[in-house]
Amino acid sequence: MESPLLENNEDEKQLSYHVKRFGHESKNLWQLAGPTILTCICNYSLGALTQTFVGLVADLHLAAFSVENSVIAGLAYGLLLGMGSALETLCGQAYGAGQIRMLGVYMQRSWVILITTAILLLPLYIWSPPILKLMGQTTQISNAAGKFALWMIPQLFAYAMNFPIQKFLQAQGKVLVMLWVSAGVLVLHVCFSWLLILKLGWGLAGAAIILNTSWWLIVILQLFYIFITKSDGAWNGFTWLAFADLFGFVKLSLASAVMLCLEFWYLMILIAIVGRLENPLIPVDAMSICMNINGWEAMIAIGFNAAISVRVSNELGAGDFNAAKFSVLVVSITSVSIGVLAMIVVLSTKDYFPYLFTTSVEVANEATKLAALLGVTVLLNSLQPVLSGVAIGAGWQSLVAYINVGCYYVVGLPAGIILGFTLRFGAEGIWSGMIAGIVLQTIILIVVTSITNWKKEAEQAESRVRKWGGSTSHDQ
Repeated sequence: MESPLLENNEDEKQLSYHVKRFGHESKNLWQLAGPTILTCICNYSLGALTQTFVGLVADLHLAAFSVENSVIAGLAYGLLLGMGSALETLCGQAYGAGQIRMLGVYMQRSWVILITTAILLLPLYIWSPPILKLMGQTTQISNAAGKFALWMIPQLFAYAMNFPIQKFLQAQGKVLVMLWVSAGVLVLHVCFSWLLILKLGWGLAGAAIILNTSWWLIVILQLFYIFITKSDGAWNGFTWLAFADLFGFVKLSLASAVMLCLEFWYLMILIAIVGRLENPLIPVDAMSICMNINGWEAMIAIGFNAAISVRVSNELGAGDFNAAKFSVLVVSITSVSIGVLAMIVVLSTKDYFPYLFTTSVEVANEATKLAALLGVTVLLNSLQPVLSGVAIGAGWQSLVAYINVGCYYVVGLPAGIILGFTLRFGAEGIWSGMIAGIVLQTIILIVVTSITNWKKEAEQAESRVRKWGGSTSHDQ
């Protein structure tokens, strides 16, 4: 029989091992998530800062820019980002399996699909005035936003090029390249926005020139890096293989798009529904303030979404299913801890943060009332995107798309409408109902992740790499 002292030593060794392992995995995650979060903030700031400069010129310019950026470009952004996310599964698993050469082929296939999608989206830009009028915008704003949308068509194709490039670099852990490019472009963007929009008085035309140029500059600089360095063998030049097996690629891309768009649009719909309330001005302004704060906090979640997607896909591709499982545990604990901290900050500053965005006491008071719901939302949004990232890394996009439809649009949306309009709880009722959808989706994803056979997932990853990239490293 072992002595208690030996048992204690063994327990201490086990604890020390798990702490070191947690610390090592946490370091891996932060090396991916940190630069990705900052890159997201830089890219998000391109539109946000341009909007600020445009708002200093004229109210109509501000309205036109806001409508085009949130409705027309927002729709295209969500769809193309979703389709590009298929690369997170394929590039990540191929990289983990040692099939580095296939990353460049996958990126080119994604370019073919996303550029084709961008061409199909052109009618949305060309005929945006009547579309916006149907959505309830005034003729004046619709015409101004429609004219601006035509000028922003180059940005649409920059999105189609950029998202595959980003997933290609993320899968290899080359996130610092993305950060330096985005940060450098942002500095130039601010300087030239001031010059063209304010100093030279070019207004919306200046905004279009600088925004299109900035997005294409990001694409070109990233491509220069890839072409010059060959990305450690991941880039071997253009190839006709980009057009091979496009059907399977389109299928996964569409599943990724549906999955992410259903999430991306869900809280955007919230403001539109609140706008249907009686006397909607104050609740819409208050909700916009809360969504603004939620949007900035979401940049952290997006960073962890990308990081866990890369970690899971890399480890499954390498056949190390235990490492993939452990990575999910570490990122869940980390992101929930950040979510709890964010919720505490929101609740403790609920009487103050509204005044950062408004001088209206009525709007500030309404935002304060909504602060509890905002706190719950930022907590849920710390874990839910991470679980979505696990799904992307493992290739579960189709399953999660079905889950999202059921939880968000069959349960959450109707619950919000009933609470807000039928039971007359107003904006708080609408948001509460929609939070119920997020809660249900998060619970289901926790259950799915918990009961997952990770060994089987690793085998499926190997099969996927075989199908689209030849033999895995285990055979070499």
